Amino acid sequence: MIINLLAAAGAAAPKGENPYGLIPALREGGLISQTVFAILVLMSVVSFYILFSKLFEQQKIINQAKRVRQGFWNSTSLREGSAKLEKNSAYKQLVDDGLQAQDQHAKLQDPVEAHDWLHGSLARSEAAINSKLGGGLAFLATVGATAPFIGLFGTVIGIYRALIKIGAAGQASIDAVAGPVGEALIMTALGLVVAVPAVLAYNWLQRRNKAIAEDLSAFSNDVLGYLASGGAVKPASVTGGAAAPKAPVKPAAATTTAGQAGGVQTRP
Repeated sequence: MIINLLAAAGAAAPKGENPYGLIPALREGGLISQTVFAILVLMSVVSFYILFSKLFEQQKIINQAKRVRQGFWNSTSLREGSAKLEKNSAYKQLVDDGLQAQDQHAKLQDPVEAHDWLHGSLARSEAAINSKLGGGLAFLATVGATAPFIGLFGTVIGIYRALIKIGAAGQASIDAVAGPVGEALIMTALGLVVAVPAVLAYNWLQRRNKAIAEDLSAFSNDVLGYLASGGAVKPASVTGGAAAPKAPVKPAAATTTAGQAGGVQTRP
């Protein structure tokens, strides 16, 4: 299909068209150059799809965190707070898994510390959320690592074809090698154009995932403290914040008490 499109583009091209542009280079490069070009385009399309879909997913969880901080801990119980959260909220998943683990602990026949059981259940839930957030990032890393080499493969093929033309012509003329060399440079540039955005997107998404994971970990710890204390322990922002700073202690007056005689104070 790509070959037919390129052929149609070449047939419809005006006479004054640049003979060393992208379409002529791909048409002259044959099946190998067109395949390399198609792979790079596919990598680029999928990379941008992953970038925008992950940004949407991350922003959704960030908005959920804002709503949790606004009023979740003002609820009378975790079940009431969970009912206020969105159905597919990551924070609702943590709360529900914690409540479920608390209910399951009473059914265990082998004695296990409640703290260890709750901590393990919340950790598994948190890991599942982080794993979902990290989905697709491996593809971005793969594209960033391999796209330059795929473009380099097209470059090698273009240089090889230029050498064949030089050998067939018996001399190195610009007309004989301009097309293959131009094709080779285009493939190198395409490889970099695909790889650089993929690497930048991977690093950016990883940094945002790390910030989200830290917030989820803090919330999970708050849920654990609430469950382990029967609701007595809540985040500092709910229980009144940090303790009030103590008033500065005034230094003692520089006085000395006289000995036993008369009880009169004397100054040094």
